[in-house]
Amino acid sequence: MNDKLVLVVDDEITVREVVQICLEDLGGWRVLLAPSAQEGLKLAATEQPDAIVLDISMPGMDGFAFLDRLKKNPQSQSIPVVLLTAKALWFTPHQLQQLEVAGAISKPFNSLTLSQMIATMLGWE
Repeated sequence: MNDKLVLVVDDEITVREVVQICLEDLGGWRVLLAPSAQEGLKLAATEQPDAIVLDISMPGMDGFAFLDRLKKNPQSQSIPVVLLTAKALWFTPHQLQQLEVAGAISKPFNSLTLSQMIATMLGWE
């Protein structure tokens, strides 16, 4: 079994649960869940996950503010991030580079290939 720990930050419980099942069962990874950006930042700093799967559109603090705070914190700035958002197609490769994220996956996503897509973006293959 793979020893990777992935933090999933999404305000939609159904999305969190489906992503968790995909990453645990198909990716063989351990998964932490955060229902908000604020909770995600706390878990990123304390648990030091190997990667973060992040939604952009969330109430309160959105994904962009999360990324900004994540990158400013020395404890979490080096954690790679993959966006999982309905707006994934809006981002150009240059914009993803500016955001310092490994890639973006569109919602809805294919649950059978999600873990493989994330692994490819993170160079975990």
